[in-house]
This record gives sequence, structure tokens and C-alpha cells, in this order.
Amino acid sequence: MEHVSAAATTDAQGIVTGWSEGARQLTGHTAEEVVGRTARELLAEDPPDRAVAELAGAVVLRHRDGALVTLALRAHPVFGADGAPNGYVITEQPGEREPPFTGQPGEREATLAEQAFEQASVSMSVFDTRQRYLRLNGTACRVMGVSEETLLGRHFPESVEDAEANRGFQRNLRHVAETGWPVRYESFTGAPSLNREHAWSIEMWPVRNPSGEVTGVALAALDSTEQYWARQRLAMLDEAAAALGTTLDVVRTAEELVGLLVPRYADFASVDLLEWVLGADEPPTALDSEIVLRRVAHGSVTEGTPEAAVHLGEVDVYPAYSPPARALRQGRAVLSQAGEPGFVRWVAERNTRAPAGRSHRRGVHSMLAVPLRARGTTLGVAVAVRIAHPDDYGEDDDVLAGELAGRAAVCIDNARRFARERTTALALQNSLLPRGLPGQAAVEVAHRYLPSGSLAGIGGDWFDVIPLSGSRVALVVGDVVGHGIPSSATMGRLCTAVRTLADVDLPPDELLTHLDDLVTHLDSGDREDEVAELGATCLYAVYDPVSRSLTLASAGHPPPALVLPDGTASLVPLAAGPPLGVGGLPFEATELELPEGAVVALYTDGLVEDRDRDVDHSTEELCRALTARTDTLDALCDTVLKAVLPEEPSDDVALLLARTRALGGDRVATWDVTPDPAQVAATRQDATEQLAAWGLDEAAFVTELVVSELVTNAIRYGEPPIQLRLIRDQTLICEVSDGSSTSPHLRRAHAYDEGGRGLLLVAQLTQRWGSRQTGGGKTIWAEQSLTPEF
Repeated sequence: MEHVSAAATTDAQGIVTGWSEGARQLTGHTAEEVVGRTARELLAEDPPDRAVAELAGAVVLRHRDGALVTLALRAHPVFGADGAPNGYVITEQPGEREPPFTGQPGEREATLAEQAFEQASVSMSVFDTRQRYLRLNGTACRVMGVSEETLLGRHFPESVEDAEANRGFQRNLRHVAETGWPVRYESFTGAPSLNREHAWSIEMWPVRNPSGEVTGVALAALDSTEQYWARQRLAMLDEAAAALGTTLDVVRTAEELVGLLVPRYADFASVDLLEWVLGADEPPTALDSEIVLRRVAHGSVTEGTPEAAVHLGEVDVYPAYSPPARALRQGRAVLSQAGEPGFVRWVAERNTRAPAGRSHRRGVHSMLAVPLRARGTTLGVAVAVRIAHPDDYGEDDDVLAGELAGRAAVCIDNARRFARERTTALALQNSLLPRGLPGQAAVEVAHRYLPSGSLAGIGGDWFDVIPLSGSRVALVVGDVVGHGIPSSATMGRLCTAVRTLADVDLPPDELLTHLDDLVTHLDSGDREDEVAELGATCLYAVYDPVSRSLTLASAGHPPPALVLPDGTASLVPLAAGPPLGVGGLPFEATELELPEGAVVALYTDGLVEDRDRDVDHSTEELCRALTARTDTLDALCDTVLKAVLPEEPSDDVALLLARTRALGGDRVATWDVTPDPAQVAATRQDATEQLAAWGLDEAAFVTELVVSELVTNAIRYGEPPIQLRLIRDQTLICEVSDGSSTSPHLRRAHAYDEGGRGLLLVAQLTQRWGSRQTGGGKTIWAEQSLTPEF
């Protein structure tokens, strides 16, 4: 290289006042950059003390590109009028000097360290403390897209766009220069020569001179894009575990999958399901040549999802060549890229079907169709499409999509199974609950049943109204522990058992004892002789409109509420008793006398109990709501539910309201019968006269036969006291009571038998008949239908 002399001038304070062309060539700094700065800023290290004293010696300068230049300099003082030096002229001493290495041909041979810097596979750069470029290696130049000479001496913000990532880069450069502490961080951003954003692992550290002063900042940036996307894929899988299947709803789960894919993984995504998944049908054994799918969810980076050719809820037929159909048939993900015949044909078909979205599909270049399979069953297909996203889908994306689709498919299948089981349990429960309550005159009833909407499923709540003999009525409400089909099936067993035991006309406490034995035996048999669980609760009440008495017993069930005609409401004081299935413990009956018009409210625990509600407070709200003035009991049911229940009850709720009626003395006639066969005729005559008084002459013939047979049997086979009672209700009821507990039964009389045909006649001539045990014996009763009055 040609040797050029260098010179500079400074004032007495060391401020550079002049800078020659030779000095520029030697250091790379122009006069504009140097004049006005202290000469010390150009030094790479402090000069030796001897050189300072003698104003001559070897000095190490820092080239503009960061390289070190060793020169032999001499300072010539310039004296003022007072004889003191007011400046210096600094010149280079003749001799050998070491130029900086720039990598150009003809230069000196690079040191090993310079070669390592230049050839490093990571981007490496050196900045001065003012964030100006001093050195860049080859990789850094390729990232920036320009040569090193173009950037040397330029301020960093001048070489990049004004973006947050670049502003953060400059803040870190400044932080290292000011504090002398290294910085390590990660950034996801683009670069001037790159067509997409990359992930960078950046480390910055201070460069110090021998005295420890920070003279620059060096950095190394490693392109960690592949590792970044690998972490992103793992993060998506981790997020999917929490984001998918938050509800047991098929459509909601599909929407969650779309929300997970867009916008991070796809510009457009859709989920289509086979028709049977949304219904109650079984999965088909094989797919047809053209697959019919229903769109349940889709999403896009563009508001309104204009790319979609199929609207939500619509059915679409997918031809065999389409990527979704191929994915379903092959049972694996199908990757399609722009330019492939099948891909081009599929996009053209979408444009033909929905031309309005053609402009939004322009630029689509990659698509991934993944089958939704769970437990060996194909449920549908998920499609992910990239339009604005610069990268095509690859093998890693294939694996990720398969994993996401698999997790979503399991959640969709769980939701499908839950919906199917819920529908089955609800249908079973509805078939077992009374649809239309039987007609009777004892009480006016209204009821409500609200199945739970919780993930636990349908519970085992039930209620019933059972007509009994003597115009009485049984009111029943119960709750089976658990949810789903097993609870509904158990509820059906108990409901049937209660009706059977009610036909025997057992008192409430005895009925619950038999029901408890039944639950114990059923549960022990199902669990292979294990100890029975506490399976159910039940409340059984019997109301007699003649005596206006309410007799009730509870098996671990909440007590009913009672509203008197004066508007006061309270819970009935009742011994709760053990739940059904405990076994070996007694039940206690409670008897009340009610005024006509009183309202009895029977309910299950779901009405007043919840993990977020206080039971006492809920029962107070129930009693308060029951006092509301309404036109009908049905309206009162709705008022109670609205006042007591939260917006989303966590358990099933059954509510049964009964308003009592009374049968006055004008509708009941009673006679004590002397146990003498001669009294049968007189008793029959009394009954006939009472029917005439009631205007029921058309029923006299059958009633005379019934009274004769039942009274004769009581005198002949029973024990005193004997009593005849006629009740005029919706039917005509004839009851004969005696002191014997032996119940009669029908038998077939032979041709020459003198007796045995009386009860057979009663059974044939009346609507129904039976017997019930009483505290003092038994009662035989028979009912006749009456002609409706107009």
C-alpha cells in the first residue's frame, strides 16, 4: 500500500483542531468526525508514561472499523506569546506501521482471530459506544444485505426500519455501553435481506481497553428460528390441553380447535363433522365414495371469514379427489401445496361454489387436512390453510396438526358420548316420571322438573302422585345419588317399587322400611355382597280429604314446606330418618291436620342446596316465595323456581305443589253395624236411602249388592267393631271396616259350592276394589264410577 504521511493539530486541552487526509486514510475517520473531539477518544489504550513525557513514542489507535493501529508519533508544541504551549502538531514518525485488515486482496495476511471472526456462522458485529458500526463479519453482512464498507461508521438506526424490535436492539446496545454489563435476550423479528421474520438469540458484551474502560460493544446473533418454532409447537400442545374440551359440547369443542389454529398456525381453519356425530346414530361401517360433512366451526384472520365456501351448519359433499376426503379415507394428514393438480382443482371448486370469496382466497399456497379420529372411529376432518403466512406447511406441521386433531377428536367424542348418554337418560327419566297426573279430588297439584345442565349429567330426581283408596292421595318425591343412565335406571326401580307398595296401602313409615330393604338388596346384589352405599332419599306423604290429615315420613329427604291459608309458610317439623340403603334403622311418621286450601311443597335438594349457597338462606327464600300471590299453582311453581334457583343450577330439581281440598260431611256417610246377620238388610236400606238423598239412584242396585256382600263377610269372618262408610267423590266409594287383620282374597268357586262368589261379584260390578290395614284391623273398599253431572 502507498505510504501517506498523517498529521493532526490539537489545542492545549487536547481537542483536535485539524485533521489531514493522511490521517483519514490511516484511521478511517474523516475530519468532520474527529475535529472537536478529544484526541484521547481515538486511542485504543493509554500511551506509555515515557512517551507522554518525551512527546514521542509508540501509540495504539483504534481504526474506524474497530481494528488496532500502532504508530510512532511525535508531538510538536506550538508556543504562544507568553512562551507557554497553546497547541500541538502531531506527526507520524518515519517507520513501519501496521494497517488494519479488511479482507481485501493484497492486504496483509489475517490473523487466526480475524479469520474466525470473519468466517463465523453466527452474525457478529462491533459497535462503538455511540452505536456506530465498527466491524461486521460475513454472516452479519448477508443478514443486513449490504457490504461492510456501506455500514462502517453509520449509526445503527440509520440502517434499519423504525420497528419496536430494532428500537429494543438499540436500547440494549446503549445499556451495555453505559453499564458495562453483558446482555442476553431473544427476539423475533425480520432483517433487511430476509423475506420473513426469524428468531434470534442475541448476546451483547462490552469491549474494554487495557485500563478497563468500555470502548465498544460486540455482539453475536444466532438464528434460532427452528428451535423457536419447535418451542411454539410444544407450547401449542400444552395450550391445547387446557383450551380443548372445556365443555362437553361438540360444536364448542370444534370452535376451540379453530381458535387454537388461527392466527398462529393458519390464516383459515375449519372443522367439518360426519352427520351421525351430531345425532344419535351409530357410526357407519364404511365411508361412501362422496363424503357428506357438516360445517360446525370455522375461523379466519379476516373478519367475517370470507374465505369460507360453506356456511356454518351447512352440509357439503366432498369429492374423492379433495384433500379432506383423502384425509378421511387414508386416516392420516394430507399435505397439499400450490401447483399440485389436486390442490389447484380443489381451490378452483371452492371458487366456483362461492365466487364472492375468490379475492380472499387469492394467494393460498398451502393446506393441511387432518382426520379427526378417536377410539378407532372417524368423526370428521379439520382443515388449516395458509394464505398470507409466508411458510408452507412441512413435516413438523404434519405431526403437530395430527397431535392437535387427535386431542380435539377425543374431546369431541367425549362430548358426543355425553350428549348421547344425557339424551338417553333424560328420555328414560321422562318415560318414568308421570306425564299427566291422575284425576283425584283430594288435592290440586302442579309440578316442575328441571334436569341439570352440569357436566355431571342427568340426576335421579323423581316425583309421583298416587291415588289411594278412600279418596286419599299419596305424594312422593325422591332423589337417587349419582348422575346419568345408572341413576335414571335406579330411579325407575324405586318409582315402580313405591307404586307397588302404595297399592298395598302401607302407612308411610312402613312403606319406607320396605323400600329401604329393597334398595339394600338391590345395591348389595349389584356390588357382589359389598356393603350397600347410601343410594337414595325419599319423602312419602298421604293426605286424607275426609279427615284432612297429612301423614308423612322421610328417608333422609329435606322436609316439605307448608303454606297455610293465612299466608304463613314454614317447614314441616319432621324426623329426617336415614337415607334409603342404610338398613336396620327405623322410620318415623308425622301426622298433621291441615285446613282446606293449605299448600304443601315437596322438593328435591337441588332446589335449596348448592356448594355456593347456604341451605338455611335458600329455605327461607323458598318459604318467602311460596307466599306469593298467584292465580294458579303452575304460576306459583314458576315463581318459586325463579326466586330460589341460581341461573345455572348444578343439580336436578323436582318441585311438587299440592293444595288440599276437604270432603265435607255432606259427602260422607258412616254407620256402625251390629255384628248380627239380621242387620244386613237394615244396613243395605240405610245405604239406599243415602244414595237417594245424594241423587245417585242409578247406583243403588250395584251398591246394595256390594254393601250386602262386604257387610256379610265382615259379620261372618271379621271381628267387631264393624263400620260402613260411603264417600261421594269423583267415584262412589263403599268401605266396610272391622277389627280383624285378615284380608280377603278372590278364589274360584266350584259348581256345587254354596259360597265363594261374593268378592268375584264385587270385582266384576265395581271399577276397582281392595283392602288396607288400619290401626284397629282392616278396611275392604270398592269404587264405582259415577255418571258425570252436566
